[in-house]
Amino acid sequence: MASKLRQLQSKACQASKFVSQHGTSYYKQLLEQNKQYIQEPATVEKCNELSKQLLYTRLASIPVRCEAFWKELDQVKSLWKNRGDVTVEEAGTVALFGLECFAWFCAGEIVGRGFTFTGYYP
Repeated sequence: MASKLRQLQSKACQASKFVSQHGTSYYKQLLEQNKQYIQEPATVEKCNELSKQLLYTRLASIPVRCEAFWKELDQVKSLWKNRGDVTVEEAGTVALFGLECFAWFCAGEIVGRGFTFTGYYP
């Protein structure tokens, strides 16, 4: 256990050195690439205005999202009504989507248990 702790400390130290050497240049490069999104001057009032714009823009997009949801639901209903005409490719896509949802569920359960595979450890 102690050797694993030393290994972890060594890796953390290496990562810290890497970040201290390259972090500033990465930060400057990131800001330079995205300077069109930076609001000058950055005042509290401007930040409040931008946060309100984001909130109300998201609220305004809800009806459009609902309409898209209902259209997709209608497509699924029509596909279910005509399930005899489903091609192998469409069935495979549905099966892969279901498998992906199940895999994300399992991964979430594993993460929720603290990355254990068997359950509770006293």
